[in-house]
Amino acid sequence: MEIPHTSITYQTVARDRPASAIRINAAAGDPCRGWLTADGQTIPVALGRGGIRANKREGDGGTPKGTFRPRQVWWRADRHPRPRTFLPVRAIRPIDAWCEDPQSRHYNQPVRLEPGCSGDRLTRDDPLYDFIVEIDHNSSPRIAGRGSAVFLHLARENFGPTAGCVSMTKPAMLRLLARLAPETRIVIG
Repeated sequence: MEIPHTSITYQTVARDRPASAIRINAAAGDPCRGWLTADGQTIPVALGRGGIRANKREGDGGTPKGTFRPRQVWWRADRHPRPRTFLPVRAIRPIDAWCEDPQSRHYNQPVRLEPGCSGDRLTRDDPLYDFIVEIDHNSSPRIAGRGSAVFLHLARENFGPTAGCVSMTKPAMLRLLARLAPETRIVIG
């Protein structure tokens, strides 16, 4: 008996590969709110209290305009299982913080929080930093005063403005994480 030749075609489903780009734009009439679009799906996001700014400065509350890449995901392993993503993943420890001091040689980098040190503590009582996507804003080269700790993270319940980050709901974040990879472009503005 002869077995007929068959050809099997495997189709790659879009959700099984990383997104090439995500776009974040301000909402009409409210510069502190916006929309994130990836793979034809659009979700609401909160933006910095200063809206999207082309000339980002430390403390201005602006979300930087530009094209960025995601570097890694930080997550609260004590609160959630490891998220599914194409990015490197790092558990947040109680000593983890982010240096926001333009005078420091560690400006806009993760630091260990020791007594007497300042920084944006990554372990928070609220859930805002339960999932953080670190992006390459002002990272190579780092320029003092051009903005630090710009992340994608979880939103406040009222979707209040951020200090310059982009925030979203937890379900939206988990869907986005599953599509992010180091080569994904994050286009803001």
